[in-house]
Amino acid sequence: MYPIDNQKITTQSFGAIANASVDMAQKHLHDILSIAIEHAPSHAAVVVFDTRCDLAVALTEAYRRCLPTARFIDFDAVTPDTVLAAFATLAAGDLVILIQSTNFRLEAFRLRVELFKRSLKVVEHPHLSRMPGPQADHYIESLAYDPAYYRDVGTALKARIDRARSGVVDSGGERLVFGAPFESAKLNIGDYSEMNNVGGQFPIGEVFTESQDLEAVNGRVRIFVFGDTSFRVNKPEQAITLVVTKGRVSEVIDSTPDFDQVLDKIRADEGEVWLRELGFGMNRAFSRERMVDDIGTYERMCGIHLSLGAKHGVYSKPNIRRTTARYHIDVFAVTEAVYLDDELVYRDGAWRV
Repeated sequence: MYPIDNQKITTQSFGAIANASVDMAQKHLHDILSIAIEHAPSHAAVVVFDTRCDLAVALTEAYRRCLPTARFIDFDAVTPDTVLAAFATLAAGDLVILIQSTNFRLEAFRLRVELFKRSLKVVEHPHLSRMPGPQADHYIESLAYDPAYYRDVGTALKARIDRARSGVVDSGGERLVFGAPFESAKLNIGDYSEMNNVGGQFPIGEVFTESQDLEAVNGRVRIFVFGDTSFRVNKPEQAITLVVTKGRVSEVIDSTPDFDQVLDKIRADEGEVWLRELGFGMNRAFSRERMVDDIGTYERMCGIHLSLGAKHGVYSKPNIRRTTARYHIDVFAVTEAVYLDDELVYRDGAWRV
């Protein structure tokens, strides 16, 4: 028994979130736990949550319904040592859920990394307070797990990327050309069978890569959203056009003061603005019209996103030193069409592989 930690939420009020949305969250989380995470009742589960925003409260209730025997710990009601002690009781294959209005800090303890080191399964929901009101419903919808879509389309998309010799992003009259093969694409599709760790940050839905030769990327791309200095979605009144020369942003057309601030920060610390990640977002809950403010969540949007700055933790490049690479800023392309070699793989808001 955990009389303090497991105190039930007695109210059925979730602020701006309707009870029907909590029911939907319960269904989606059940699918994530059973299909993607493959959590079995024989394994223990710990849910660490807070109550600082409506979405955190709603997700906690949904998890209570999905995991009736789990230990629930209110992060704000206990000491960090209590949380760490709860993790220490878990065995390999057990489950940790992190429901965070911001993100939990436990001194030098890097939560997800350390939990993965212990062979624990992890489902993380950070920065929920950045998605108030109607955005909470968009977030809940984005948790829907369709294994046939994510696994079949995602795997096929990776295979097509990995054999491509070139690619083009058409952003409505402007073309960004990738004139070299791509790095082996990475999957974030809820299939962990070939991975060392099980779980990660949710929602999911992405296949990502980058050019093997960063300087082989040239052309223009129109972006409709970028991540600003507060890690929030920033949508300018009109699309901003990036001119890319040998993998670097050489000119910006129709910029805004906020975007200039982002570029100035990168240039001040890195000297130039590299274009690195090429992300193939798959989550159909998000689009150019249907957005949330948290950039790390919106990154899964169905379409193309790119990263500005020299930092990319997955791929190493001989001409970029990891120790001096500081920035990885997501920007989102107006995606009319995507071609790998000469084959159309994206049109009308959907992947065609």
